[in-house]
Amino acid sequence: MTNPLPGRSHSSTLPRVIFASRWLQLPLYLGLIAAQGLYVFHFWVELTHLLEAAFGNQAALQALITGMGYKSEAPVTSLNETIIMLVVLGLIDVVMISNLLIMVIVGGYETFVSRMYLENHPDQPEWLNHVNASVLKVKLATAIIGISSIHLLKTFINAANYDVKVLMWQTLIHLTFLLSALAIAYADKLLHPPSNSDH
Repeated sequence: MTNPLPGRSHSSTLPRVIFASRWLQLPLYLGLIAAQGLYVFHFWVELTHLLEAAFGNQAALQALITGMGYKSEAPVTSLNETIIMLVVLGLIDVVMISNLLIMVIVGGYETFVSRMYLENHPDQPEWLNHVNASVLKVKLATAIIGISSIHLLKTFINAANYDVKVLMWQTLIHLTFLLSALAIAYADKLLHPPSNSDH
């Protein structure tokens, strides 16, 4: 019996190699996991400094002030509401960036590298059930807006230590992120219109 498609086994080698090249992204996702570990370490360092400063540790207080670029006309010898707020916003910023990393690592790996088969896992993220490249882009854009909002709020709280041009440019950049996210969401809606259940 003759082979109906002679040479197919040889020609299919190249597509298999190309498809297998998706595993080259694995080191990238492992690198993001390492970056997330650094964020966890930074979070606990900042939190430790905040707790120590609350109990009167001047070295920890100065580390917080230096790290956030806070300046005051009078010497700062104890925690005040502004410093606490700036530190907490910084901690929230770290958490949001960590959430962004999780979305990129889990969603990107599931979409572009290999299935994780987490259907029966009790901790499977709800959004992972319908994740694709388009959904991932919208979620990432939304997360970036949240991170930008935290940065902008930190800047406004500490506005006395920033130039007017810095405030203006940060606001314009945030608005650009917002418009970009709206454009991505609108384009996704046009490309994937909701199905009509009546038909």
